[in-house]
Amino acid sequence: GIEVFKMLTESNDQHNTLVNNVEYFKEKMIAAGFDIKPTESAIIAVMLYDAKLSQEMAAKLLEEGIYVIGFYYPVVPKEQARIRVQVSAGHKKEHLDKAVEAFTKVGKELGVLKQ
Repeated sequence: GIEVFKMLTESNDQHNTLVNNVEYFKEKMIAAGFDIKPTESAIIAVMLYDAKLSQEMAAKLLEEGIYVIGFYYPVVPKEQARIRVQVSAGHKKEHLDKAVEAFTKVGKELGVLKQ
């Protein structure tokens, strides 16, 4: 357990990578046309506002190799359904790009994004 604290005091590399990954993913998703709820954490909410759509989109994303969870009432307020994406420092840009590509493909298929 003490080794973790030593690692944390020696370097901010993991934290910096996480912050960069979160910003990169958010920017790419917003540029693609998604409604992203503002956040200061590594959990990014992709707002869909429809419970059924959040479940359908999560299932289709899984078919694309992207594991995300759709949340809807009562976990979040009514008509605030969303998909939560957990970004980590372990993700490489290629992983994040693959996720954005999958979101974009599925988003167009389901009418979340304009063709």
